[in-house]
Amino acid sequence: MSEGTATTADLDVLLEKHRVELTGYCYRMLGSSFEAEDAVQDTMVRAWRGYDKFEGRSSMRSWLYRIATNVCLDMLNAGNRRARPMDLTAPSPLAQAALTPRPDNTWLEPVPDARVLPAAGDPAEAAVAKESVRLAFMAALQHLPPKQRAVLILREVLAWRASEVAELLGTTVASVNSALQRARATLAENDGAGADAATSDPLDEEQQKLLERYVAAFEGYDMTALTALLHEDAIMTMPPFDLWLRGTQDITGFMTTLGAACAGSLLIPVEVNGLPGFAQYKPDEEADGYTPWAVQALEISKGRITGFHCFLDTARWFPLFGLPLHLDGPEGAEALRARRAGGPGAVGGLEAEADQVE
Repeated sequence: MSEGTATTADLDVLLEKHRVELTGYCYRMLGSSFEAEDAVQDTMVRAWRGYDKFEGRSSMRSWLYRIATNVCLDMLNAGNRRARPMDLTAPSPLAQAALTPRPDNTWLEPVPDARVLPAAGDPAEAAVAKESVRLAFMAALQHLPPKQRAVLILREVLAWRASEVAELLGTTVASVNSALQRARATLAENDGAGADAATSDPLDEEQQKLLERYVAAFEGYDMTALTALLHEDAIMTMPPFDLWLRGTQDITGFMTTLGAACAGSLLIPVEVNGLPGFAQYKPDEEADGYTPWAVQALEISKGRITGFHCFLDTARWFPLFGLPLHLDGPEGAEALRARRAGGPGAVGGLEAEADQVE
């Protein structure tokens, strides 16, 4: 079956082969998990409708990227730029901490690795792909105008040739090279664009032990043990609230005051934005068992946790990660941990497992 002569019955198969990488591309462009999925669905619909005009003069992949780019550029014309709390406000001292929410479309959203990172045989390619969806890099991309963002992603992340990008965007190679230079300069001006890139892929033994100690400290709500794991300038964020905290004293102080209800929580490993992470379930105050509280993404550098990012809109995030909205107890958490350790990843087939744990 050739890409240029596929029947209607074959077209779904051809399109689906590209869904994960297109979702990754649209996510990098838009900064939103759900907008990325909407953009890919729109791309697929446009491809369906326009397939009779596709004559195989380019590859199916190039054609789909052209459609996806146009979809994303149209969506970005609204001018919304996704952000992290520290992109919007100064850190709050613990004494002034207040939980003030902002609308969903304010925030850079988390995404499960399995939805945006295709399986890569080359470890170097896999490492680049992971780095390109990490939160700090994603936040830096938000500072680029839409077309510069597309050029940088296509050239630097996906390794397209300048001539291929020029053809996709309907411009010249010189224009593409100029846009790439400007995009690189803008990223260099934004501190922290590579701050979380020190995590090994896969995690090395030291990092794995650090995460094990983190789980023990958090589930035991042992602030002394947690302090030992955090960098002295570690950052804690909690979208959709614009509050963010810097430093071990304010972070642990928050956890024992405003965040005290998290004591007794259980953590389930997840792979989020190319980073180690956890789904946090806290004791359910209205029923037996545990209720979702946050998807945590951890940034690690030089043997310490430097970023501790908690995404609290669990009604949106837990289904996206294939996680149940209730755990009966610690035995349910252990069953879910075991399935994740030996299963296919964070999404795809896990929903059925989650149902069994509820």
